Amino acid sequence: MNAVVDPNGPSLVNIPSNPMPEGGRVGFFRTSDNVQLRYALWAKSAGPQRGTICLVQGRTEFIEKYFETVADFRQRGFAVATFDWRGQGGSDRLIGNRKLGYVDKFEDYWTDLHSFHGEILLPDCPPPFYLVGHSMGGLVSLLAGANDRMMFDRVFLSAPMLALDRQPMSMAGMARFGETLSFLGLGQMPVGRKADKPMSEATFPGNPLTGDLIRYMRSVDTVRARPEIEIGVPTVRWAAAAFGAMAEAGRDSFPARIRVPLLMLAAARDEVVSTAAIEQLGLRMRTGRHVVIAGARHELFMETDVIRGQVLAAFDAFITEQS
Repeated sequence: MNAVVDPNGPSLVNIPSNPMPEGGRVGFFRTSDNVQLRYALWAKSAGPQRGTICLVQGRTEFIEKYFETVADFRQRGFAVATFDWRGQGGSDRLIGNRKLGYVDKFEDYWTDLHSFHGEILLPDCPPPFYLVGHSMGGLVSLLAGANDRMMFDRVFLSAPMLALDRQPMSMAGMARFGETLSFLGLGQMPVGRKADKPMSEATFPGNPLTGDLIRYMRSVDTVRARPEIEIGVPTVRWAAAAFGAMAEAGRDSFPARIRVPLLMLAAARDEVVSTAAIEQLGLRMRTGRHVVIAGARHELFMETDVIRGQVLAAFDAFITEQS
């Protein structure tokens, strides 16, 4: 890897409960529309060189949350390249309130990924390239598979955000409602429930993310060590953009646009995104399929050892053994 990293630039949170994998290199890069994003690179740690995993996160997440998963990929012979989306983690915030999730339009996340591919992956990482995306990052990854089938050889998704259940309208209807509120000047208004609370040990029982307390607390400890990487509830503008992208993924014409080998994992107990929507898309894709992980909650890479074992077995069958 030939990335030039500024020794006085960004850093990663390295704490005893969530140790950083050795050999990581961290820096900033700028997207094509001049947003500064934090990124990190790791070379493989064992085995034959199999290429590079490009790992993209869900909403609210940050590089440090995936240290264990980075180590898993490296032990399989993969280099790992990852970054924080605009508006979260160690990347540029887009509005004055740093704690709110915001994006002007969902296509801006595609700009982040496309810029990362051109600025960091192509010049600094060994091919072939495999895209691994979780939740919101999974939806961006699907759009990447539809927009440019040459960027990645295969795409592996964890609980992609294709739809949200229990909404008063369709995804398209929710997008139109959000666009109307944004037009009225309410785009930066937070969208959340009074019951929403920051993650802590007290919020673990009954949480929708994971059944593993140790992995849940790693994120809590990381944010406590560096509070500025945290974001909370989204804004009206973010919601409008996200619902619009989900509506696009739900169109009848969308499955035929995916022309790259793709595997989606869904969590049977997911209360964050719609498992049914993942199943419906998986049945309709020509170059992709889906698997539902029994007993799993939303954050498949942060789940118990038994569930993570199934996730990594699916990864090995779909990517490691094909690399």
